[in-house]
Amino acid sequence: MGRMARILMIVTAADSLTLADGTAHPTGFWAEELVVAHRTLSSAGHEVVVATPGGRPAPVDQGSLDATAVGDEDKVRELAAYLDSIEEVLAHPVDLSELDTATFDAVVLPGGHGPMADLATDPVVGAMLVAADDAGRVIAPFCHGPAALLSATRADGGFAFAGRRLTVFTNEEENSGGLGDKSPWFVADVLADRGAVVESAAPWSSHVVVDGNLVSGQNPQSSDEVAATVLKLLAD
Repeated sequence: MGRMARILMIVTAADSLTLADGTAHPTGFWAEELVVAHRTLSSAGHEVVVATPGGRPAPVDQGSLDATAVGDEDKVRELAAYLDSIEEVLAHPVDLSELDTATFDAVVLPGGHGPMADLATDPVVGAMLVAADDAGRVIAPFCHGPAALLSATRADGGFAFAGRRLTVFTNEEENSGGLGDKSPWFVADVLADRGAVVESAAPWSSHVVVDGNLVSGQNPQSSDEVAATVLKLLAD
């Protein structure tokens, strides 16, 4: 392996999402996505810095530690054990506003519905993503993580990722295994409305789109491929 890279992992600090009917729904990051990205990138020898808005604790979406959602109890135990091993990091993340994107080689954004509640409208996240994109650094959001891209507005008011090819959790996936019609908005629709070129594959299949420095994954099933693609781009 070449030199060790520094990777900024921007994680949601939101533990609640307001649904279409106005009720609060518990949320957070999706365990498999954070675990696979953190474990794969760390074990490759890279430094992963976990940061949240305001340095608030990063909450796991309890639904993502449910055997029916993940597949089986063994996988739940494995994910929970890894989360326990980085418990301090998740309880005391770095405050995003204290970091300079220029000191990182890549920005990784795991999903869960949490990013819809905070990262999608966070000006600090937006400024960091614009700076990272302008510098050509790897930006890798997946599942609902691409919701965070919506915060990236340029000085002229334009969407920084308009015209870029990407993938994201699909409406079909949201309806068959997500919040369905309770969803306050559909990430794929809003990204497309803002001018992103959304490319979707079959529901629940691993699907990664690479557009220059932008690497995106469609769903939890894409976690491994996203992490592998980030490693490949960092090695190049």
